[in-house]
Amino acid sequence: MPENIGVSPVATTVPWAGHVPGDKGYRRVLAALACAGVATFAQLYSLQGLLPALSRELQVSAAQASLAISVATMGLAIAVLPWSFVADRIGRVRTMGTAIILATVLGSLVPAAPNFQVLLILRALEGAALGGIPALAIAYLSEEVSSRHAAGAAGAYVAGTTLGGLFGRLLAGPVADLAGWRIGTLSVSISAALAAVGFLLLAPKPRGFFPVRGGGFGTVLARLLPPLRNIKLLALYAQAFLLMGAFVSVYNYLGFRLEAPPYLLPASAVALLFLAYLAGTVSSRVVAGMAARFGRRAVLLGSTTVMVAGLAITLAPALPVILLGLVVFTAGFFGAHSIASGWTGMLASSGRAQAASLYNLSYYTGSSVVGWAAGFAFQALGWSALAGGLAFLVLLAAVAAVVLLPSGHPKT
Repeated sequence: MPENIGVSPVATTVPWAGHVPGDKGYRRVLAALACAGVATFAQLYSLQGLLPALSRELQVSAAQASLAISVATMGLAIAVLPWSFVADRIGRVRTMGTAIILATVLGSLVPAAPNFQVLLILRALEGAALGGIPALAIAYLSEEVSSRHAAGAAGAYVAGTTLGGLFGRLLAGPVADLAGWRIGTLSVSISAALAAVGFLLLAPKPRGFFPVRGGGFGTVLARLLPPLRNIKLLALYAQAFLLMGAFVSVYNYLGFRLEAPPYLLPASAVALLFLAYLAGTVSSRVVAGMAARFGRRAVLLGSTTVMVAGLAITLAPALPVILLGLVVFTAGFFGAHSIASGWTGMLASSGRAQAASLYNLSYYTGSSVVGWAAGFAFQALGWSALAGGLAFLVLLAAVAAVVLLPSGHPKT
């Protein structure tokens, strides 16, 4: 008599192992998330290259103008956790689709803001809507892509987000030179709407997602406590806050420096600064292979060292050297972010969506708080003082990595 007689067929069902490179599902996942990255980051930072023009038209200071970025990223930071609980109920793809549509509608209203106060309200709401995408993208990858290839897929996603952010800035700047910052922003919103359609059409049906039932305060707390008790994850959240704060500050205020004497660059030329993002597109892919060879912590520390070197180079007075420093700094940041964000998904054994959301909460809180506060240092003391302060934040992140993160194999 066969030994397996009477065994339920369900018991022998093979669990979903995830898409692997080369199959259609893997390509569709990455293509869909590339569209989500364009829709998210093109809108979120479309005003960054236009801050000097916005400052002049609305008669606000550099630090005040930067609030157009900070309130959006703070709205995103506040919203990532609520969105993660929604996604646990209805699924990652449905949640991200809803968030993209809502953000695109709100983004299209920003150019019509009658004053600075209304603009800030709309930007905060737009950021809150966008909160349903970045954290869930990593959770979605972790569930739908083979664990052996998740780090590479995360690197590809981060590379896609750099292209999305670059696209929004490059489009908005030249259009603003021709027709004003409002039309420049509107052109980005229209493009984001097209990208949202791409995401909805390309995202494959989830196979690794299982809905979480129940939603009382106890359940919420139970899903939040594991990542908050994990010292390694806390160290990664520190990376997100400090490194992103330094990164967004550089891009917020370098345009003000270069539009002033002796450089006197127009908005369209300042928009070209964001071509430095291409260095991040490359580095976020390269570090995945380096981490497999040398370990995640070593590559993370190497990336933060590159950031500090880039900041030092920007202190030079010559414009070509400043641009070189920006490229170096950007490559270092996206290398570090790719490692830290992918590591978060690997270390979270439970509450994966919440762990990723806490990373994004830290990331965008750093963008909001540091990106705004750095403006006062820039206004009062100039670029050299700002660069020195930001280098100190990057070094703090490196210290946290050395003390709290493991130095061994990248899976630890």
